[in-house]
Amino acid sequence: MAAVAPAAPATPVPALPSWLPFEWIVAVRFLKEGRMQTAFILVAVAVGVGVIVFMSALLAGMQANFVRRVLTGQPHIQLVPPKEIARELRTPTPEHAMGPIVQAPLQRLKSIDQWQAIAATIQAMPDVDDVAPALTGSALVVRGSASRAISLNGLEPQSYYRIIPMPEKIVAGTAQLGTTDVMVGTDLASDLGVALGDKLRITSANGGDNILTVVGIFDLGNKGANLRNVYINLHTAQSLLGVPGGVTVLNVTVHDVYAAEGVAQRITAETGVEADSWIETNQQFFAAVSAQTTANTAIRFFVALSVALGIASVLVVSVIQKSREIGILRAMGISRAQILRVFLLQGGLFGFGGAAAGSLLGAVALQMWQVFVRNADGTPLFPLAMEPSLFAAVLAGAAATGLAAAFAPALRAARLDPAVAIRG
Repeated sequence: MAAVAPAAPATPVPALPSWLPFEWIVAVRFLKEGRMQTAFILVAVAVGVGVIVFMSALLAGMQANFVRRVLTGQPHIQLVPPKEIARELRTPTPEHAMGPIVQAPLQRLKSIDQWQAIAATIQAMPDVDDVAPALTGSALVVRGSASRAISLNGLEPQSYYRIIPMPEKIVAGTAQLGTTDVMVGTDLASDLGVALGDKLRITSANGGDNILTVVGIFDLGNKGANLRNVYINLHTAQSLLGVPGGVTVLNVTVHDVYAAEGVAQRITAETGVEADSWIETNQQFFAAVSAQTTANTAIRFFVALSVALGIASVLVVSVIQKSREIGILRAMGISRAQILRVFLLQGGLFGFGGAAAGSLLGAVALQMWQVFVRNADGTPLFPLAMEPSLFAAVLAGAAATGLAAAFAPALRAARLDPAVAIRG
């Protein structure tokens, strides 16, 4: 009689740690038994989360770059003197039934009344970073037979440079301004044919006249600004423009650039001086930024929705496939709450595990973007900041989405009748 060969031993299923709660043991076993389904849904969640991470970081970096470029040459808030009000030239009479004739007044150059006290009040506000006075007015710059109309800006270098980093924009010379110094833009310097050390005559509309030495040439990144703006010392500007001791602008920076409009309104309410925020003066740009944010939110919502539907569909199939096992567990005394937690755990594990892989995928994509997408000179297109808070929010949000998506299938599993489930 031929000997019967012994059967090959079955491959043992690795046991889970005994200290794990019952719900965790069952949830992990169900996920292992449906390896193919588990792998597909984890890949789907990872891709969705990777898209969310990549798009969020990319849009945040793009918006920060746009805002930085817009605000690099202007303050967050500007305080300006009130405008001259219109006056009536004639009042109605019985002989002249027509209404009063109103003539638009000329807007004269005038200082902000008691600007030192106003600047101190603004500086004491908790949302404000810095306040810098400045004096602006129209003038004419002359060199030889060439002349150009300019916007003259008188400033205190120490305070003004904390708001507008002019030293970073200097392409030749220095940003130090003495009482006989002047800084001009690259395009104006080219038009007038001036270089460092050359003399320029500046004449204001009220007859002020002075000869200043070019100590710096700057580039604001805008041809019009480089042709128009000229910077001199505040005391020199006060003498030229005939505003002794006065300023026409108070430049303000705040902690949160997106809260500038609210801060400007509070400044106006407390000081009575008109305050214009960069949001108000750049409405089209701010509307474009808001539209980008809305579009990114919509993309993230629909990606999250597709991830949730994928998790829910997999768990619905799992409930149908595991209905006999669920019935046996219920017949053995396992409560409905425990069955509910088993499938909720599966949804949470799908969301958290896929989010962890997706965060890694998104981080790799962001690194590749910084390496391969560059400007013509080889510098990065714009900096991307991978904030830890973004990844923490994505992990928490994906886990919550997985739990929410698993609720309906888990509730269905918990409501299965044991006898019906066992019979199939």
